[in-house]
Amino acid sequence: MSWDFETDAAFQKELDWIADFVRDEVAPLEHVLGSPWNIHDPRFELLVRPLQREVKARNLWACHLGPELGGPGYGQVKLGLMNEILGRALFAPIVFGAHAPDSGNCEILAHYGTPAQKERFLKPLLENAVVSCFAMTEPQGGADPNVFTTQAVRDGDDWVINGQKWFASNARYAAFYIVMAITDPNLSAYKGMSMFILPADMPGIEILRNIGVADDPEATHAYLNFNQVRVSADNMLGHPGEAFAVAQVRLGGGRVHHAMRVIGQAQKALDALCERALSRSSQGSLLADKQMVQEKIADSWVQLEQFRLLVMRTAWRIDKYQDYMKVRKDIAAVKATMPKVLHDIASHALQVHGSIGVSSEMPFVGLIVRAYQMGLADGPTEVHKVTVARQLLRDYTACDDLFPSYHRPTAAAAAGEKFRALLG
Repeated sequence: MSWDFETDAAFQKELDWIADFVRDEVAPLEHVLGSPWNIHDPRFELLVRPLQREVKARNLWACHLGPELGGPGYGQVKLGLMNEILGRALFAPIVFGAHAPDSGNCEILAHYGTPAQKERFLKPLLENAVVSCFAMTEPQGGADPNVFTTQAVRDGDDWVINGQKWFASNARYAAFYIVMAITDPNLSAYKGMSMFILPADMPGIEILRNIGVADDPEATHAYLNFNQVRVSADNMLGHPGEAFAVAQVRLGGGRVHHAMRVIGQAQKALDALCERALSRSSQGSLLADKQMVQEKIADSWVQLEQFRLLVMRTAWRIDKYQDYMKVRKDIAAVKATMPKVLHDIASHALQVHGSIGVSSEMPFVGLIVRAYQMGLADGPTEVHKVTVARQLLRDYTACDDLFPSYHRPTAAAAAGEKFRALLG
């Protein structure tokens, strides 16, 4: 039997280096740059590229990918430990080649892309020579794909796409979009939709407007319109009808990676909460001496540690089974728990900071809004709770007498029947 919570010494040295590097070199970037995805900004080339070269030199680039794709293939447990640190700084994911949506788009291109697609789209994406967009959600529906209307109709060797998507991640800076569209309206949404890779400069693609989310420094999510966009059949990602299989490859891992980074964001808020409590006096004593403040600190730490253990156990199970479907319940539980943890800890930190806590000089309002974003992105919390319940109930059967197995009269009767002969 093996049950171990220790990190091996060699990897701990890497984590220590990452922590120092993110704190000293990466975190300051958010005070002088705008969006991490604006790789066309000349200042990005000047300030971010040298840091990326340092990361690559230490073999810490794109650690979610295997060696065949240019990453070290660390597995989810090591990724979890790394992402806790990367979550503390806005630019850290892109400095380490682990930024969404590109990390997930790399995964699905690696799994489903043809050799030509990998050469044209995956290769530059892995190097962060370009950034990409994932466009799935529509104005009239997000969690319910049955109301999606974006459609691709076959026309000879091409597909013609019409429809709208919104909250298309990173569209304004993307070189290409990965778009879900209905290809067979006679089938269910789960079997009649397909994925397409669309270069951003294709005729018929229009950004109606860009939308800001949470505390993003720039509006990076787009409301897109597709008007008679003609694309070659070679630009389909996977086979017809495989859109949901493709999507789950990126969403399963992506949900866990979001949670890993949220641990870092919540830890940042907890650190600020504790520092404030030890620095500020009121009514003759430090805030740290007030029992209500102590309660906030204790609740925050316990909540964060519980969440961290859930995330790390889920990461361990992904590494063990190498099958997201076998860990579906765990991933859903992580996704459903994540928003409340971030919201509660950021709220405690905001309250203890007083008036400056609600100002733009502190990150807490942004973290609280981000908590609500995390409760909606990649599926709303309610949907994931339903998944947890349904998966859990599969391990149980109904009781014939309407009582659970621990009901005393029922249990006593069963025990009496079982042992009557033995007891004489």
